[in-house]
Amino acid sequence: MPEHLPDSPQAVLRTAQNLLDDGLYFQAHEVLEAAWRAAPSAERGLWRGLTQIVVGLVHAARGNCRGAVALLRRGLTELEPHLRELCEATPRGADETRPSPRPTDPGGQTPATMPPSTTGQPSTTGQPSTTGEAPRTGWMQDLDLVGVARWATTQLGLLERDCRPTADLRPPRLLSR
Repeated sequence: MPEHLPDSPQAVLRTAQNLLDDGLYFQAHEVLEAAWRAAPSAERGLWRGLTQIVVGLVHAARGNCRGAVALLRRGLTELEPHLRELCEATPRGADETRPSPRPTDPGGQTPATMPPSTTGQPSTTGQPSTTGEAPRTGWMQDLDLVGVARWATTQLGLLERDCRPTADLRPPRLLSR
């Protein structure tokens, strides 16, 4: 575990990913939590959501089904506005053939469809979208937010159905490149 928080969001994500890849899920959560607490207010929900999803992984790895489900749900809820923003910034027709399954929330409502994976590219072609959203720039274009949400959604579904994560519990990929 690094003594100090890395100095950039990309470095935080790389550090957390390295810890996840080494199976140090709790330590990765600590790095993300420190970033959440230090983040500007506009980014806190994003960092909190990532942190909660990784804590869900900690619980799943320890066999705590209830804790994993609760934290994965909270994390997805925190990421929802950021995913919605990506949907709005993705031009219509960009990838309408690849709908993403989303869990139904306890109230029976289905959250908004996730946008297509950006695989490291900005969420638009570089042109402003018709909604007025600018393409993701800077460190956020390196974050595979859609991939993280898909990973969490898959784990959540398995845990809710069978109270077990995938047989080979691999951590999410935080970075698209």
